[in-house]
Amino acid sequence: MDKNLKKDLKIRHITMISIGGVIGAGLFVGSGAVVHSAGPGSIVSYALAGLLVIFVMRMLGEMAAINPTSGSFATYAREAIGPWAGYTIGWLYWFFWVIVIAIEATAGAGIIQYWIPEIPLWLLSLILTILLTLTNVFSVKSFGEFEYWFSFIKVISIVLFLCLGLAVILGFVPGTEAPGTSNLVGQGGFMPNGISSVLLGITVVIFSFMGSEIVAVAAGESAEPVKAVKTATNSVIWRILVFFIGSIAVVVTLLPWNSANILKSPFVAVLEYIGIPAAAQIMNFIVLTAVLSCLNSGLYTNSRMLFSMAERGDAPKAFLKLNSSGVPVRAVLFGTFFAYIGVVFSYISPDKVFLFLVNASGGIALLVYLVIAVSHLRIRKKMGKVEQQHLKVRMWLFPYVTYVTIAAIIAVLVAM
Repeated sequence: MDKNLKKDLKIRHITMISIGGVIGAGLFVGSGAVVHSAGPGSIVSYALAGLLVIFVMRMLGEMAAINPTSGSFATYAREAIGPWAGYTIGWLYWFFWVIVIAIEATAGAGIIQYWIPEIPLWLLSLILTILLTLTNVFSVKSFGEFEYWFSFIKVISIVLFLCLGLAVILGFVPGTEAPGTSNLVGQGGFMPNGISSVLLGITVVIFSFMGSEIVAVAAGESAEPVKAVKTATNSVIWRILVFFIGSIAVVVTLLPWNSANILKSPFVAVLEYIGIPAAAQIMNFIVLTAVLSCLNSGLYTNSRMLFSMAERGDAPKAFLKLNSSGVPVRAVLFGTFFAYIGVVFSYISPDKVFLFLVNASGGIALLVYLVIAVSHLRIRKKMGKVEQQHLKVRMWLFPYVTYVTIAAIIAVLVAM
C-alpha cells in the first residue's frame, strides 16, 4: 500500500464514488446517439456492455482486495505480465484521463456559456479546470467530499427520472397517455437497424462506463480498503442495471427511437414529454454536475496513477513530492497542464487533432479492460489453493468467464 498518501477516504466516499463515478455526460447526452442508431435494441447494447464491465470490475475487485494500491491495474499488470505492461498501461491510462479532463472542461464551458454567453469558452474551460485542480490539491478528503455530493446529485436525479418515467409507463400521471409497447416494437421492430447496430452500440457504450475502475485507485487512500472494494464491487451489478439499463428502457418505452429530440438529449426529451417545466434548464444543471464530477475524478485518478508510476520508477521521481496534506501536487499540476493543452486543441483543431484524441481514448479504455482481465488470469493461476480459498472478493466461474471476457473485449476492439 502507498504509505505516504493519506488514508482519508471513508467508506461513504468510496461507496458514493463507486455509485456515481460512472454516471457522466455519456449517459445523459451520449446515450441519444446509441438509441438513435440501435433503436429499442439499445437496451441490449447497454446490457451486454454492462455485463462485460461487471466481469472486469469483479476481476479488478479481487486483485484490489489482495493489494489495494493507487497504482491499481498498472501495478497488477507489472506483477502479472511484466514491467513493460505496467509501464505502458500506466501511461496510456494517464493519457486517457488527460483527454477526458479536456473533454469535460470543454463540455462544462459550453453549458455555462448557455447562461453567461459573454464569457469566452476557452476562459470558462480554464476556470473550471483551475477550480477542480484546487479542490484536488487541497486534500484527498476535499476531493472525496466534492465527489460525494456531485455523485449524490447525479444519483438522486436519475432515481427521480426513473420514478417519473415508470409512473407514466404505468399510467399513473394524469394528462399523459401510457405508451404500452408501441415504441418498443411499433417503429420498425425492437432492432429496427438489425443486430449489427446493437453490437456496434457496445463500442460506444463501453466508453461511457469508464470510471467504474476509479474505486480501485481510490482504495489506496481508503481507511478500510478491503471493505471499500468489497462494497463497491458487490454494488456494480445493480448500479448498471438500475442507472443505465433502467434509464435507457424508460427513454425507448416513452418515445419513438427515431425522434430527433432523442438524438439531441434523450433525458430532456422525456422530461418535456412528461410536461416538466424548464426541462432543458434542469438537465443542463444535472449534466454540468456530471461534468464537474468527471473533471474532479479525472484529476484525482490521473495524478494517483502518475504518483504510483513514479514509485515504481516508470515516471520521474519528482512526481513523488507530497504537500502537507499528503497530495502529490506536482502530479496533479502536470496532468492539469496537459489537459488544458487538450482544451486548446478542442478550439483550434476540433475536427482533426481533438477528434483523433477523443477516438484514441475509446481504444485505450478497452485496452485497460483487456489488461485487467489478462492480469487477473495470470495472478490467479500463480496462486496456491490455500491462497485462493481465502480470497476476500472472488471472480465467478474462474477461469471460464475470464476467458470469455478477454475474447469479448478483443472482439469489440476489432469492431471499432
